[in-house]
Amino acid sequence: MTTSTAPSAAPAAGRIDALRPAAGYRYEDRDIVVLRRRPAGPAGPERCIGRTPHFTLGRDDGRLVVVHDLAAADVHNGIGDLLVDELFTPGWAVGADTFERLFTGLVLTSHHDPLAAWELFYRNSLHRLDQDASPDAGESAGVGVFSQIYRRAEQLISAIAAGSVLDVGTCFGFLPLRLRSGSAGPVQTVIASDVQAGTTHLLDQVSRRLARQVRTLTCDAARIPLGDECVDVVTVLHLLEHVDAAHGGRIIDEALRIARRRVVIAVPLEDGPESTYGHVRQITTGDLRAMAVGRPGWIGAVSEFHGGWLVLDRIAPVNRC
Repeated sequence: MTTSTAPSAAPAAGRIDALRPAAGYRYEDRDIVVLRRRPAGPAGPERCIGRTPHFTLGRDDGRLVVVHDLAAADVHNGIGDLLVDELFTPGWAVGADTFERLFTGLVLTSHHDPLAAWELFYRNSLHRLDQDASPDAGESAGVGVFSQIYRRAEQLISAIAAGSVLDVGTCFGFLPLRLRSGSAGPVQTVIASDVQAGTTHLLDQVSRRLARQVRTLTCDAARIPLGDECVDVVTVLHLLEHVDAAHGGRIIDEALRIARRRVVIAVPLEDGPESTYGHVRQITTGDLRAMAVGRPGWIGAVSEFHGGWLVLDRIAPVNRC
């Protein structure tokens, strides 16, 4: 998994409808068309403009047409890597919005029922994340890298025997779902928040189908409707690169307000912001160290592991909720 941006399920104002049925295994919106090639179906778009190992490309009324024949087992978060490698890096497609729409289209055209399509995506993604990934995997390893990131976060959660966790900017909610399976020990309360209502609505429905239900909140990460020091750990994984520095500062302040014992922050260490994934700024380990300065009552530690990490611990944790 290399994207940290989830599709929205709100159809208004050009927003992505992640739960709209793809009739005839065809997903389309204002900019793109995604088709799943079936044995009895057409070989590809009428106006073919290119082919890649997994996609046939065409044009329809100015829209990019992407035809695929991904098997059910191929519908997982690794499709983000396919999109980047085969469509965005060569220049067939550009922009974070187009990335999200193509990602959504590939998932929805995997099954005639949208919730069943997302359940397939989640089950496959969680299975891949649960597999052992090499600690030496490179930054381009996608799912393997995020498997290591989640394991690191889970170790930091279990190290203090946390009973409650809030995952801020949860996106697909893979970490909360893993926590519900006991990946970090007996975490009794798991909350996932995201600014996109469609994201939290989708996670809420899929988590029920997976029997790993988590509590969801729709809110700005800088304004979370929870009380002071009401969860043991707040995680902020690959979120800060999506917002400017001022907004990021407010997000950290809010995490410190809510966390009773620990805040875990992780960011990619990039040569420059990756716009395809919606990144708007580059964050260095020096930036992380600066984020820890001027936090009375907290002590911070910065490290590198498939990206940069800042762990902030409350010096005198309290026991209240």
